[in-house]
Amino acid sequence: MKRIICIGHAALDYIYRIESFPKVPSKVRALEHVESGGGMAANAAATIARLGGKAELWSRVGDDDAAVKIRAGLKSLGVDVRSVQSFEEGRTSTSSIIVDDAGERLIVGARDINMPSGTSWLPLERIKGAGAVLGDVRWLEGLRVSFARARKEGVPTVLDADLGAREALAEVLELTDYAIFSAPALEDFIPELEIGEKLKRVLALGPKHAGVTLGADGYRWMEASGEGHQPGFKVDVVDTTGAGDAFHGAFTLALVEGQPVEACARFACAVAAMKCTRIGSRAGLPTRAQVESFLAARM
Repeated sequence: MKRIICIGHAALDYIYRIESFPKVPSKVRALEHVESGGGMAANAAATIARLGGKAELWSRVGDDDAAVKIRAGLKSLGVDVRSVQSFEEGRTSTSSIIVDDAGERLIVGARDINMPSGTSWLPLERIKGAGAVLGDVRWLEGLRVSFARARKEGVPTVLDADLGAREALAEVLELTDYAIFSAPALEDFIPELEIGEKLKRVLALGPKHAGVTLGADGYRWMEASGEGHQPGFKVDVVDTTGAGDAFHGAFTLALVEGQPVEACARFACAVAAMKCTRIGSRAGLPTRAQVESFLAARM
């Protein structure tokens, strides 16, 4: 199995589960609290490793306790963290996440704007032997140079297109093979139009696959050969944090394994749904055997 390089965000999450969100600012007692690794690319790498794939993370963290915890959590899952770079002048990203009993959440994240953006330390030569490069939009400089090298080497690129990078997306999409948006990010990038028309416009910018995750409604995609929709799987939702990251990791792994896009979408929807059954970004991540059992029961 070829390794998958995940480039982008790594964070430490502090997650609090409450019964319901108050209507006005107030004191609320947490029913449960966990500390978990987070970040889009880091969660995707964790998902790939948990499913039995080979994942390495290229990311930036500070020289602090949060970074130590992030590395330890990823290493325990089997993720290669040699290219998670610490910077003394930086501060590791953290998030406070409040989750209610319906699984809905409020995320307050802190990212250090002073984190060095340079890419000279990236081991770009490792892309040549990779099965795919999966990147998020939290470190655009690293994303651009990695996707450009992947394009040169003929390695597929998968973009986790989320909010916060609308102005840069058109340029990034020129280097993207599989563009997978969150629903809010797609609306922000191409507002008001019907989803099919939005995806068609994304395809016109360069990718060969344009898709959007729709939460409980699953995944919808479009390619030159046609379009498709994978319905979501019903589960008892505890926490949706990281579900999109899990989807991207699982989709990319299935893609590298040579599965057709319909199978990639079904597999990824199952993994994302199963993740939602436990609190935190990673506690609910299933093994390959668990996913296969889950899908076999829903044929």
